[in-house]
Amino acid sequence: MQSEKILVINCGSSSIKYKVFLMPQEKTLASGLLEKIGDKKSHLKYLVEGKIFQTDISVKNHIEGLEVVSGYLKDKNLGIIKDVKEITGVGHRVVHGGEGFNSSVIITEKVLKKIEEYKNLAPLHNPHNLAGIIASSKLFPTSVQVAAFDTAFHTTIPPVAYLYGLPYNFYKDFSIRRYGFHGTSHRYVSRRAAGLMGRNKYQINAITCHLGNGCSITAVKSGHSVDTSMGFTPLEGLIMGTRSGDIDPGIIFYLAEKMNLDLKQLNNLLNKESGLLGLSGVSNDFRDISQEAAIGNKKAQFSIEIFCYRIKKYIGSYLAVLGKTDAIVFTAGIGENAPLVRKKSLENMENFGIILDDEKNNLSQPKEREISSDNSSIKVFIIPTDEELRIAYDTYQFVSKK
Repeated sequence: MQSEKILVINCGSSSIKYKVFLMPQEKTLASGLLEKIGDKKSHLKYLVEGKIFQTDISVKNHIEGLEVVSGYLKDKNLGIIKDVKEITGVGHRVVHGGEGFNSSVIITEKVLKKIEEYKNLAPLHNPHNLAGIIASSKLFPTSVQVAAFDTAFHTTIPPVAYLYGLPYNFYKDFSIRRYGFHGTSHRYVSRRAAGLMGRNKYQINAITCHLGNGCSITAVKSGHSVDTSMGFTPLEGLIMGTRSGDIDPGIIFYLAEKMNLDLKQLNNLLNKESGLLGLSGVSNDFRDISQEAAIGNKKAQFSIEIFCYRIKKYIGSYLAVLGKTDAIVFTAGIGENAPLVRKKSLENMENFGIILDDEKNNLSQPKEREISSDNSSIKVFIIPTDEELRIAYDTYQFVSKK
């Protein structure tokens, strides 16, 4: 099978995260992050062959940003290609694919129009994803351009789980429903869990916990997503770094009246000033909160307790949804690196067949491993997520068929 160089791009509002793979060998050739696009001083980090190169540079927009990235990929000393034609495929992370995409697709004019259409459902993400696609198409004109949607894995969720208790025409007229996010991550780790258990990817029922600054939990039945904690937007569900997660909608009206807050202020409050940051008064970074909790900060301690309680609550509800559960998976920054969170989220669940092995759980390395006791009927795993590799695989599938 012929090897291909695949570039994976994740464009944020002011950043470009990128990685180049040699596929199907899964070898990372180069990776990096360009931050603060549009500021007076942008910052580029470029990693190649174990070496890190960093520099400050002025970058006005995503087109200029990808020109910079392309330049370093072709650099005489740091580069990995001589010509952009060597990049045969470019995979793009796209946050929202609505109900229109249940898998990754080759980007066409029709696909571009759909991504543009869904920008109203993800105004903080889709416009920047789209900018990256347009820029990449110009800079890598011979490459197959592929869109991988965060929502795609969740298109198998049934109406009973995705419809809200609102007038039905709100769904028909305005597409208001549960979409779910982090789908590429949930798909990747559920597939890996099946592999670790020696099963086909469709022979597993799992609860996958993606815990980072953004958090979501998914119920995976027979390899398919059947429910997930994030909803119409990434605001619903678990308590997150700065997002509130589930709240009584009546609170919004109460705050609007009591504090005279407008819609923009309320949106900012729930998305950027709440969650762990709001509860702890310390930070949205779980590491900072953990340090404060360790020295006796009561609010920091309590915020960790609330965070873990909400995780346990969702796990319990998804145990009921699945009926039979084979595995629970922890992934992403907190999920992979916080033994306390894993312990508190699963403690006193022995009656459900979940028994954690404290020694395995407390090992410092975040590498892929089982952390449940030998007599636990439900296996518990730490599986570092690799969304870029999943996108690279999807892109490679299209490239290899050409």
